[in-house]
Amino acid sequence: MIKVGLGYDLHRLVAGRKLILGGVLFDFEKGEDGHSDGDVLLHAVTDALLGAAGLGDIGSYFPPEDMKWKDADSAELLRTVMKDVRAAGWQIENIDCVIKLEKPKFLPKRQEVIDSVAAILGIKSEQVFVKAKTGEKLPPVGTGEAVEAECVCLLSR
Repeated sequence: MIKVGLGYDLHRLVAGRKLILGGVLFDFEKGEDGHSDGDVLLHAVTDALLGAAGLGDIGSYFPPEDMKWKDADSAELLRTVMKDVRAAGWQIENIDCVIKLEKPKFLPKRQEVIDSVAAILGIKSEQVFVKAKTGEKLPPVGTGEAVEAECVCLLSR
């Protein structure tokens, strides 16, 4: 059996927060405003996996009302979900993601992000791809107000 999952996340960009994408820190004057560390890419991957496996969504797993998840490391959240996905008998065939971000430039860190996501999931880097798009100066991404991520995953068992 194979299943496809779709994940999405959006966070406002604000001063005083770190910009983390796929577990990789980017040097930038703004970062994601979120209950956890705000890593939109890992949140989208998490939701894609949960959806494909039929296990829920990131909000039901890690409710934002629960203060124990405040400033949580999104990589640890994803590792937790991946254990449950594997326990349900699923394995990842591939992950394909899009980051929507006006600045900073994503391409110089793309391979580092791919390798980071693969390491968090315990899969090969060849099973992960991440590309970036700008917002073409249109709000909220194009005006630097937000960052978005989408992810599609293919699971099999």
